[in-house]
Amino acid sequence: MAKPLISVDLSRPAHEQDGLHNRWHPEIPPAATVRPGDIFRLEMKDWTDGQIGDNDSADDVRDVDLSVVHILTGPVHVDGAEPGDLLVVDLLDLGPLDRDAWGFTGIFARENGGGFLTDVFPEARKACWDFEGIFARSRHLPGVRFPGIVHPGLIGTAPSAELLATWNRREAALVATDPDRVPTLANLPTATNATLGALRGAQFDRVAAEGARTVPPREHGGNCDIKNLSRGSRIFFPVYVDGARLSMGDMHFSQGDGEITFCGAIEMSGFADLHVDLIKGGMAKYGLTSPLFKPGPVEPRFENYLVFEGISVDERTGEQRFVDATLAYRRACLAAIDYLANFGYSREQALLILGTAPIEGRISGIVDVPNACCTLYLPTSIFDGDIVPSSGPIPTIGGGSAALPSS
Repeated sequence: MAKPLISVDLSRPAHEQDGLHNRWHPEIPPAATVRPGDIFRLEMKDWTDGQIGDNDSADDVRDVDLSVVHILTGPVHVDGAEPGDLLVVDLLDLGPLDRDAWGFTGIFARENGGGFLTDVFPEARKACWDFEGIFARSRHLPGVRFPGIVHPGLIGTAPSAELLATWNRREAALVATDPDRVPTLANLPTATNATLGALRGAQFDRVAAEGARTVPPREHGGNCDIKNLSRGSRIFFPVYVDGARLSMGDMHFSQGDGEITFCGAIEMSGFADLHVDLIKGGMAKYGLTSPLFKPGPVEPRFENYLVFEGISVDERTGEQRFVDATLAYRRACLAAIDYLANFGYSREQALLILGTAPIEGRISGIVDVPNACCTLYLPTSIFDGDIVPSSGPIPTIGGGSAALPSS
């Protein structure tokens, strides 16, 4: 077992723990130091800092304070890491914390976070999950059980001051194009509820006002939500500051490609055992300015899928878009949601299934103008009943809207 390097206290908020932070900034002080070749364990709180409870109400999802997120463990200083190097991170083992072994999934309200399909699903919903070894099951989504691929939704190195300024400048310019949009086009820096590890005093106030929010992925890694970054994976991170300053969090028990409900994975507190090394001058050597990922060999083995197709035609207006892959994936998701409604699931339950089960999302065609073709691969064996079309009666598997907590 790897030696714990940073542990978390689940009973205390993140801002009271020096090994946790929720902004990206080069001046957040390291919480620990390792050397190339070291193996160590990091513990992580769930991304909301414990705001969501294992209960049958979605009020906490509706009211969650998103200025708190994401809670990250770190930064970890790696001796000898210099700008221009590549930090090599091996994910040796991952899992839920034994003292907090459950998970949750949420549809976020349009006015508070929203999501990929927020115009169709604007109200808060929640599902809670129990873990049975490698499997997950929810009392709120009857008839579904599947193996998870445990992974960190969020992992990355610290930005340089120059890179941070670039992020803030370009995202502010995007927000300025439609400043009143709900949900917002980007989450700009805010000092409200900033957690910056051991940083204190006047420097805290300045860093809190400058620090980038953790919501999107960027050149340093960040919130990539790649479901296959599980045991045995290796990640090559660009190093932008001395020591690299690695941080991670947003642990997921399972997730479908796209994490389409925003809080679409099975969110949890968790641990990760890591090994780190360096490739000196690796950024220039390989021409890398963003991470390179090598997924591990651990994933569920499914033999049968139903594949739903989407094209870049807006279902709301009938408008033809030119090779719009985002719209095409939206159409594939909606087709799968409508299909699962035939089996007794509410459309909200179907959305949560697609966000959490290890579905495969693919760009199947991107050259045949004017339509992109995106596909969603739904494994059929995760359901207690047969969902493949047949000439017989359609089985009822789901529990309908009454089984799913609302706000």
